[in-house]
Amino acid sequence: MNRYDTPNFTTNHNGHHDHAAVTVGTEKTVRQLLYAIGEDPTRAGLQRTPERVARMYSELTAGYDVDTQQLINGALFEVDYSEMVIVKEITFYSLCEHHLLPFFGKAHVAYIPSGQVIGLSKIPRIVEMFARRLQLQERMTQQIAALIDETLNPLGVGVVIHGRHMCSMMRGVKKAQSSMVTSAMLGSFKSDSQTRAEFMSHIYAG
Repeated sequence: MNRYDTPNFTTNHNGHHDHAAVTVGTEKTVRQLLYAIGEDPTRAGLQRTPERVARMYSELTAGYDVDTQQLINGALFEVDYSEMVIVKEITFYSLCEHHLLPFFGKAHVAYIPSGQVIGLSKIPRIVEMFARRLQLQERMTQQIAALIDETLNPLGVGVVIHGRHMCSMMRGVKKAQSSMVTSAMLGSFKSDSQTRAEFMSHIYAG
């Protein structure tokens, strides 16, 4: 298991989701949940709900099945460029592992190359891969930074995520306007305050 991975206990011997078992198990669980909250799973509006929920969770947790090498697919390019590369405003949607409620927001990713860069589309795909798992925003931030650092061996990596969590907006404290900001700084982004300041200024620029 890589340091940016999370354990997944629904895998088969090939290390991938056993989709058939997950689907059957999820449908059964959803029917039991409907009974538990006082609903009738056999009524017209709910008859296909277990099937729909199973498909939904399969899609929203698809990040467990992504192979990082296939995702990157050789999209690393040798360049004589050592200034900051920033991809910001990457929209993501994820599920909080504590309540299975959504959290969503924007991710901002930067790195300083050390001889090579990664294809532009790959960074949003890396964000999506980690978002499509049961997550904590803090962990997801660190995982994104760790994978980019391991893949590129850059001079530094910075990741900032702004998230809004339905578990605090819908339940508990019910603070609808609250948001959470997490960051992970590696290499020069951690050691050099000017590098961090440049990154943050780009994030918050109009």
